[in-house]
Amino acid sequence: MQKDREDGSGAAYPVTHLPSFGIMYSRESKSTVNQNSRPLPPGKSVALVGQSGCGKSTLLQLVQRFYDPSNTDITEGIILDGVNARTLAPNWIRRQIGVVSQEPNLLDLTIRENIAYGLNYRFENPEDTTAGVPMEAVMEAAKQANAHDFVCNLPEQYETRVGPRGSRLSGGQKQRIAIARALVRDPQLLVLDEATAALDNESERVVQAALDEAMRRGGRTCLVVAHRLSTVEACDVVVVLERGRVVEWGTPNALLEAKGAYYALYDAT
Repeated sequence: MQKDREDGSGAAYPVTHLPSFGIMYSRESKSTVNQNSRPLPPGKSVALVGQSGCGKSTLLQLVQRFYDPSNTDITEGIILDGVNARTLAPNWIRRQIGVVSQEPNLLDLTIRENIAYGLNYRFENPEDTTAGVPMEAVMEAAKQANAHDFVCNLPEQYETRVGPRGSRLSGGQKQRIAIARALVRDPQLLVLDEATAALDNESERVVQAALDEAMRRGGRTCLVVAHRLSTVEACDVVVVLERGRVVEWGTPNALLEAKGAYYALYDAT
């Protein structure tokens, strides 16, 4: 039976490990991630870097239990707060995580409803279920995401409908609403998956400022995937992946001084 912490007991993810594991896809016969156990420091920002196909996305999917490691040893796998993730219900795990991806998936609802949906994402009809989320919580999340000012300048402010997939908003505006939606639940683990990759330079600057603030607040652990190494420089720890293995681990400055794999990536940009 899976352990489902519906009562919220215990701190969520004070320590997350990059464990010794393998992930097997049904369409493949090879393991895509396999490496020795590493603890992620609680309350710190950790950047995952490496060439395309190195295992970054797979690792994020493992943490959220979209996949499980292929091994069956309960002492191995994704370890969250000392507990193997396979013993925790996937829905409970995902409620502890806020995710901001490269392409925000906004609903054709109001800005308020899109942000509030971060607390009620498990319901099938978000238009009916977001009404109970306090407006104060929505506005606070928007402020943290650097979205409040532009929202207040819209004619209908938080009641502005964003259109299908957020088509009535700019790329930077959509991304800030997505950040607010991730922050409204005050997640213990914040996952930033190429969150600024699709933005122009000015939008990236504004969105990155919001992300930097989100990483600093609340003592939450952050996992950051970015192709722009300038985004990584503000992180506390950098993990370099190659072909599914951790090849380097340390602070950005220490890894640059070591002139190894991270230095080669940095030097190539």
